[in-house]
Amino acid sequence: MRRDGWTFLTNHGHVLVCLAVNPEALLRDVATSIGITERAVQQIVGDLERAGVLIRLRVGRRNSYVVRRDELFRHPVEGGVTIGDFMDLVERARASPQRKRPPRGFVPARPDRAAHQ
Repeated sequence: MRRDGWTFLTNHGHVLVCLAVNPEALLRDVATSIGITERAVQQIVGDLERAGVLIRLRVGRRNSYVVRRDELFRHPVEGGVTIGDFMDLVERARASPQRKRPPRGFVPARPDRAAHQ
């Protein structure tokens, strides 16, 4: 049996990347870019907050998110790797001139960045 739909990151990782790239993103937009429901994103944000990886700030009627870059990955295989190390890797890859096109189905979490890719 072939399993073609898997990715290297969990939905928790995808949500974290989206909110690190665009801290003011609407969770509805995050859900659309990942391909999961808004309710699933809300639950993941709650998980990330309880784990101390994400801080939710109320800004008027909206939320803004702060990724705690100093927090360590939770699994022993990635022991010693911080969230910041991972985010730096993702940002370098996104900014790379060798990156020719976004992956199939990708919806940018921050439209103003899409024009620069």
